[in-house]
Amino acid sequence: MTILDPFRLDGRVALVTGGNRGIGRAVAVGLASAGASVAVLSRSAPPEREEQIGNVGSGATAQWIRGDLADFDPGAVVGQVVDSLGRLDILVNNAGIIRRADAVDTTDQDWADVIGVDLDAVFRLCRAAGRVMLAQERGSIINVASMLSFQGGIRVPAYAAAKHGVVGLTKALANEWAGRGVNVNAIAPGYIATDNTAALRADARRDAAIVERIPAGRWGTPEDLAGTAVFLASDAARYVHGAVIPVDGGWLAR
Repeated sequence: MTILDPFRLDGRVALVTGGNRGIGRAVAVGLASAGASVAVLSRSAPPEREEQIGNVGSGATAQWIRGDLADFDPGAVVGQVVDSLGRLDILVNNAGIIRRADAVDTTDQDWADVIGVDLDAVFRLCRAAGRVMLAQERGSIINVASMLSFQGGIRVPAYAAAKHGVVGLTKALANEWAGRGVNVNAIAPGYIATDNTAALRADARRDAAIVERIPAGRWGTPEDLAGTAVFLASDAARYVHGAVIPVDGGWLAR
């Protein structure tokens, strides 16, 4: 046995929300590379056939599940994964939306939409997956938080509130489930080049100010998150519970 063996995910099954692009896609590929079979939940199909995710890992398979977190049945989604792939060992709550507006101009609908997808759906999937994982006395849940789990941000009140909530939920579930074999942790991405940050990167002044503030001197890529996700999903993190790990190029240290 080598130090790398506990990082392997052979024989395990993962569900990744929003896994058709961006961070979710990179995490799905990373988990498959470590040996996991991966189910991707998203509104639209992955840009390549989902089997290509599975082909990354030895013996792994992959599945695409069509679903919209604004209107879905979490129990049915988890049941579909278990029926198709035999079990569920890893849940990555990655999918999210953002609406930018001054707080006084944020509509009730925008607030409800963001909280619904970014927080309510996270809890509902954690609950559904948790029932399976607690019964098998093993599992890992990884919630995707944000730098705005620690800060207030600008013109994104619903998103900041939801991401603060994700951290609180992560710690609450860890307190309940750590002693029963289920790890619940979170990753807090910094400024990552994804669809959600396209508007910021398109604004030359904001882009320059952000990069100047990041000690690493660059925007992160979705692939920068994959290694942390594999770690938290693996036996290497069996004694890690309720942690929120920033992957931010040093943003919070500044």
